[in-house]
Amino acid sequence: MNQPKPVQLSPDLWQIDLMEQGLPCRTAAYLILDEKPTLIETGSALSHATLVQGMAQVGIAPADLAYVIVTHVHLDHAGGAGHMMQQAANATLVAHPRASRHMIDPSRLWQGAQSVYGEQLPKLFGSILPVPEERVLIRNHEETLNIGKRTLRFFDSPGHAKHHFTILDEVERALYAGDAVGIRYRKCFTGWDFEWVLPSTSPVDFDIEAIHRTLDMLQKVDFDTVYHAHFGASPKDYAIAETKRCSDAFAHLIEQVYRPEISVDEVIDHLRRWVATDLLQQGHQVGDMGVLDMDMFLDAMGLMHYQSRRAR
Repeated sequence: MNQPKPVQLSPDLWQIDLMEQGLPCRTAAYLILDEKPTLIETGSALSHATLVQGMAQVGIAPADLAYVIVTHVHLDHAGGAGHMMQQAANATLVAHPRASRHMIDPSRLWQGAQSVYGEQLPKLFGSILPVPEERVLIRNHEETLNIGKRTLRFFDSPGHAKHHFTILDEVERALYAGDAVGIRYRKCFTGWDFEWVLPSTSPVDFDIEAIHRTLDMLQKVDFDTVYHAHFGASPKDYAIAETKRCSDAFAHLIEQVYRPEISVDEVIDHLRRWVATDLLQQGHQVGDMGVLDMDMFLDAMGLMHYQSRRAR
């Protein structure tokens, strides 16, 4: 499939489809063309060439970047950061305090991903490269970064991952949310005739109490639009409400069905049935659910880890 053209969201903001794992409308990077050009998310190493090509289509080369920001260190968001930083010689990588060490030395991050994906890891995400420590800038909760006419503000946003922040752009009245405010399933990804938001409960940091704290905090922040890494824009109130509602349902589901010997396939089956039933109750006609296979697997693994931790 040909690479989709970058989408101009505003005069200074572009959305680039990273074609993660060859799939359209799966993972997005956001490019802000302010005085200090700033890239939010890099995708995995396998998306690097696609990202560079997309940037070129809007007239930006890696060497033009002042900042590269990763919302958290999951490989579909930050696996390609080291590759980008090798080319973006003038850029600083901006990361959450818990994420920075994994960007500087990604060995533990890679080992953790191997425990989830096994031998499929290189095929799914490529490789990962370290970023020199002196080129990494940590942003703590409510710290800011001026990039020209806008000043970005960072919010510690755990629940999906402990190493996750979200980024407020007051000029756009938008929040670059990574995975903290759910996944927006787009028609161009699923092939279905509707779109909806569902949380991502991938291993190993899903925490329902942290999700509530994060979403309650973000509800009080003044913005209109959530820009999901997966994928595109949702209205703020809808994204927050659906992420909270479905997270609660997932946490309740795993509490009801969990036992120490339960298999991931059994949890996936429960999740599939819940999602299909919920969408039907909303009046949607559900298509082939095979498109959700990867997410159902990761969500099931994360829920099992969450419940086993609670049981201990």
